[in-house]
Amino acid sequence: MDFEQKLELYAQLIVRHGLNVQKGQDVYIGSEVIHRDFVIKIVKAAYEMGARSVSCDFNDPRILCTRILETKSAADLSYVPPFVPFRYESMLPQTAASLRLLGSEYPDILADLDPKKVNEVEISFKKSLKKFYEEGIGHSKVQWTVAAAATPAWGKKVFPERDDASACRALWEEIFRICRADRADCLEIWQKHNLQLALRAQKLTSMKIKYLHFTGPGTDLKVGLSPRALFKGGTSKSPRNVEFEPNIPTEECFTTPDYRMTTGKVNTTRPFLINGKQIRGLRLEFKEGKIIDFHADEGANTFAEYINSDEGAKRLGEVALVGIDSPIYQSGKIFEEILFDENAACHIAIGFAYRFCIADSSMMNNSELDNIGCNTSNVHTDMMISSEKVDVRAACYSGESISLIVNGAWAKI
Repeated sequence: MDFEQKLELYAQLIVRHGLNVQKGQDVYIGSEVIHRDFVIKIVKAAYEMGARSVSCDFNDPRILCTRILETKSAADLSYVPPFVPFRYESMLPQTAASLRLLGSEYPDILADLDPKKVNEVEISFKKSLKKFYEEGIGHSKVQWTVAAAATPAWGKKVFPERDDASACRALWEEIFRICRADRADCLEIWQKHNLQLALRAQKLTSMKIKYLHFTGPGTDLKVGLSPRALFKGGTSKSPRNVEFEPNIPTEECFTTPDYRMTTGKVNTTRPFLINGKQIRGLRLEFKEGKIIDFHADEGANTFAEYINSDEGAKRLGEVALVGIDSPIYQSGKIFEEILFDENAACHIAIGFAYRFCIADSSMMNNSELDNIGCNTSNVHTDMMISSEKVDVRAACYSGESISLIVNGAWAKI
């Protein structure tokens, strides 16, 4: 299969399996302008599936950078035009499909800017979309998918020894391989992969886990779960009973923790991005569900601004299990893109929680969800916490203790 055929197949995978576009459905795509040629392939595939309309929002990260550099007023930095939340919220009654295509042309463009100003812009934007995130994402009222496309600058991060063009092509080949889009039967492969994830998630849910205990170098962390916690893996299902794949790729089984029950210390095992800045060598300490101390080798000021965005930013909203059989981990690469790196290792996320990981959450109001420890926040960031040196055990409400991950690999559960 040549490169162009893989591109076409990857576009089909995103539309047919990721978004699972339905006849007569509206589709929204968000992407940087550098991906416009690949977006056209996605648009074509969506119309072939019977989409009623496909709308594309193209952005250039230099525009955001210029705004942050040139805007003097804090009030102007926090302003979000009213058409922005309106556009997102309009997807809810339409039960639309929404794709976010990652991969930046200028991945480091925000890294050296004032972290307070960057955080103000980013948090104001996310606050304006609270309804969309709570209902569209939290309750899967839209079919949403996050996928990625290669750029020369991102390619150079993963393959620094290559020139721009060669690095970009090499990254594309890694994306195809990891996303199983280098095989003509990729849709069938994804069905089998999703079945494996779903069965593992069902098994984890049936254990009625009280807390997950992570241990390894610098790590002794307990993450508590509600008795109503549901593990998810692979596809989700919209209210119109349509399955979709939120992340391509995906290797995780994840759930919503009880934010009040996190305690202990943890070392992150991969760098991750917050507001355009890489956070490296992060060590965290939790007590009664909150971050009470942290240290970072790089990006400490940015991380400090982020966790002070609101009360929920210091608490957990997700915990996920990933084994070292993941093709991302097996690649030996650090991708410096959370969509890939979070699927290489177990991870936790500070910030808002996925309500669909709580049994009967659709019948619960915000106060009831808070009473069982379902976190609320305007932020959500994943942090990888496992490697081949980390073990995970489950302490169940029944009193049973079960080994889930040993030396980074799934145990036979």
